[in-house]
Amino acid sequence: MSAMDRARRAKELVANKNSMIYLDLKDIIKDHALPFLPAKSLFRFNGVCKDWKVQIRSPFFAHKQSTSFSDISGFFLVSSPSTVPSFVSLDSTAYGVPDPSLKFLPEPVDIRASSNGLLCCQGREGYKAYYICNPVTKQWKKLPKPIADHGRDPALVLIFEPSLLSFVAEYKLVCVFPSVDFEKGHEFEIYSSKEGSWRISGEIYYGSGSVSPRSGVYVNDVVYWHTSLGRILAFDLKMERAQLLYSHGYFDSVMGEMDGKLCSTRAHGNAVTVSVLSNAYTNTMQMHSSVKAWAQKLSVNLNPAPVPSAPGSRGSLLHASGNLPRGALVASWRSYCLMLPLCKPEEETLVVIVGYVWN
Repeated sequence: MSAMDRARRAKELVANKNSMIYLDLKDIIKDHALPFLPAKSLFRFNGVCKDWKVQIRSPFFAHKQSTSFSDISGFFLVSSPSTVPSFVSLDSTAYGVPDPSLKFLPEPVDIRASSNGLLCCQGREGYKAYYICNPVTKQWKKLPKPIADHGRDPALVLIFEPSLLSFVAEYKLVCVFPSVDFEKGHEFEIYSSKEGSWRISGEIYYGSGSVSPRSGVYVNDVVYWHTSLGRILAFDLKMERAQLLYSHGYFDSVMGEMDGKLCSTRAHGNAVTVSVLSNAYTNTMQMHSSVKAWAQKLSVNLNPAPVPSAPGSRGSLLHASGNLPRGALVASWRSYCLMLPLCKPEEETLVVIVGYVWN
């Protein structure tokens, strides 16, 4: 073999090795990076190459992406019961939905609850049926009619926890409603997608006051609602037992989840304060016990203040959740919407929605 042939072969070998490195890197990105991207970005990457397009449109990839990407993309807002929903994106270049008004559903709806990308909507016509939908894929399901009357403004909580080991999107819908058979009693009706039917729990909660709609959250197998008397109603889904807890002490706080625990967030002046439920059984302890139900977790001062100081106005938190890779404060006042950073680098980050109501 001549020296010229040996040099040419050496160049071909190096080129082949570089090609292998490139292919390996491309496969790594396709298999291990794409699942962590939001849906809107993935739609754009359909045009990169045929392999990526096939991968992104695979149902197995969609399942993996649903368990890998966990950032909050934005919020659906409804200014009044007669208006169509709108979507506020936390990053319009990366996050979005194809039809924010949800017109792909068979009738106009009101959004009642959400969980990990799924929405629970209620129709405005007939017996006001419930719909569970995915606003990204436009897939939806109409639920059967509940057994009980949930009222005009039902206190619903949607529970959907994607799992890498389960390819079936199983979810539950829990509603607490005033009992018609027991005075001052509240009952619980549960829909299971696995069973495809409703059932009324045997548990009955007795107590004065009503349950606040749109206040419910789900944390570690327990559903929580605010009550009109300033307490928190807790319903354990596994044991199907209800109890009344001491609240954070404020009527203008909102519940959420932080570090796997129930958290309560309040905006007052320039401060946003977050406390977590550290002991749910303080109501059973002896008097003057030093054990507290709530422990302050985070306090952040904001400028401008999240609560308006204009005469005749009042503010209330609409959403708060922690342990996010980024934080933001979205404040709406009349027809305006303002987004501010809410980050404390050395501690947890927080996303808070503040709604302003003009009287």
